Amino acid sequence: MKENTTKRRSKAQPVVAPVMSEIELARLGGGQVAYIKTMSSDEALEMFPAIEDLPRGINLFALHAADGTPIALTDTRQAALSHAMDGELEIASVH
Repeated sequence: MKENTTKRRSKAQPVVAPVMSEIELARLGGGQVAYIKTMSSDEALEMFPAIEDLPRGINLFALHAADGTPIALTDTRQAALSHAMDGELEIASVH
């Protein structure tokens, strides 16, 4: 009789993405990484309460440092990208 030499494969373990602390995220890219977040004017008013006369019902683009610190608020993505380039910031894709 032949012996079964086929080994059973164990179920693959799920891949777990590393988790970054807020401090690690703040240090990401040495302060040279940012992201752009699309938000409604209502969300912008909550985040930036000092803004006055912001029209309601429009989309805005907020440029944030990697740690979430707001840097700029604009009405176009291109303006947010331009501000990032002026500050020599690398834009990270956020999903």
